[in-house]
Amino acid sequence: MMPLTMANTGETRYILKINGRDDTKRFLENLGFVEGSLVTVVSEISGNMIVNVKETRVGIDKAMANRIMV
Repeated sequence: MMPLTMANTGETRYILKINGRDDTKRFLENLGFVEGSLVTVVSEISGNMIVNVKETRVGIDKAMANRIMV
């Protein structure tokens, strides 16, 4: 298990766990980041990422990406 920020561009991984407070978890779940779903890294610039999750492209910052364990 590692944070999403450690995944390489083009890699597809399963979301294993989401760390953080309840409101942070809820925010990420509303974007489609739920345990067991697939996430693909589209691009990464200095830790900020664009990912595909549930067939939607989403941009997240480094702090949020570090809370998502894959």
